[in-house]
Amino acid sequence: MAKLYYYYGAMGSSKTANALMTHFNYQEVGQNALLVKPEMDTRFGERVVRSRIGLENECVFLEDLIKMPEEEIKKYDCIIVDEVQFATPEQVDFLSDIVDFMDVPVVAYGLRADFRNKLFPGSERLITIADVIHEVKTVCWCGRKATCNTRYNEGGVVRSGPQVMLGANDSYVALCRKHFKLGQLAPDEKEES
Repeated sequence: MAKLYYYYGAMGSSKTANALMTHFNYQEVGQNALLVKPEMDTRFGERVVRSRIGLENECVFLEDLIKMPEEEIKKYDCIIVDEVQFATPEQVDFLSDIVDFMDVPVVAYGLRADFRNKLFPGSERLITIADVIHEVKTVCWCGRKATCNTRYNEGGVVRSGPQVMLGANDSYVALCRKHFKLGQLAPDEKEES
């Protein structure tokens, strides 16, 4: 019986690397897996999923998956979605339809919350309807579990702005809740005033 899996974690927790490894594992045993990402994620190219450690693979856009005929989707043994936080609630519902009506498992990877510690709409929907929810863990600079995606710039921690701003290590860091609240990006940095 197919299930909808949601693997979430803070930035830098190897979610994309895990998605690529899952895709590879299916292919290695002769299974047909489809790698998918939302169209808005163009950081590493339009139809490429790339991890920070250098793993990469071609993919299709989530928007293209939604347009595929059901018979074509059923040819896959698994659908693997990266950056699922950028999906709309309706797109997440479509992923659950793939599981429920086409009997194809969907494994989705993404952030749970944005830089203000507010849920992304796609993540909120997954938390509500996923069959399996699992945290992919990473650590703050202090060694505690990092749960907060902190946006920063040359002036320090950014606390306001649009929910979505594509970036990586150049504009985001994962912090524990304490250092997120304090606005402390590194051990030698003073707390936010």
